Amino acid sequence: MSSMMKMIAAIWLSVISMATATAAEIDRSNPYTMVEQVANKTFARFHQDFDTIQADPDHLKLIVSEELMPYIDYKYASYKVMGSHLRSTRPEQRKQFVNAFKAYLVATYAQAFTEYTNQQVKFEPARSFDGQKMIDVHVQIVEANRPPIKVQFRVRRLKDDTWKAFDLVAEGVSLLASKSKEISNLIRQNGIDSVIADLRARTDEHVVLEAKDS
Repeated sequence: MSSMMKMIAAIWLSVISMATATAAEIDRSNPYTMVEQVANKTFARFHQDFDTIQADPDHLKLIVSEELMPYIDYKYASYKVMGSHLRSTRPEQRKQFVNAFKAYLVATYAQAFTEYTNQQVKFEPARSFDGQKMIDVHVQIVEANRPPIKVQFRVRRLKDDTWKAFDLVAEGVSLLASKSKEISNLIRQNGIDSVIADLRARTDEHVVLEAKDS
């Protein structure tokens, strides 16, 4: 995993881990509420399954799959990552790439779950989003003796007027943009099938719990 991808994934999951309340249902009609509620629910699940995670770190992949991924528009993100290569692929290749990229995100976020620090997270107050198709939900991650980290969750309105996240921008660095450049180059050099195989290989790697003092 690249250092940039690791950092962005860790920030995304740090925000999730620092939420303080639980939510019975996720309100996908409000992007601001959705981000906070998903954070709450994922954090609660993490603590509920703590002993299971210690015995089997790969259990984090299940938590990410069940609590986080339903609110990420991974198909849209996958197509954006493929960029101009999308048109030259067959429908079956696109389907395989979407599935492989989704699994890659699950594995990446699961590994990032092991890198928690005791940070405070401040969500911006909700703003009007009437008529908007895409908005950024701004967050600040605050840690003692360090400047706050500025994060934006990019979310988009779907056809049914619900919202899903599709990108994370940390200190001006977009996860989607960074992966688009990397993967686009690999597709051009090695072909889509090779990239799909590479993503699957990364997905198969086990989650490794980080040492407490790392």
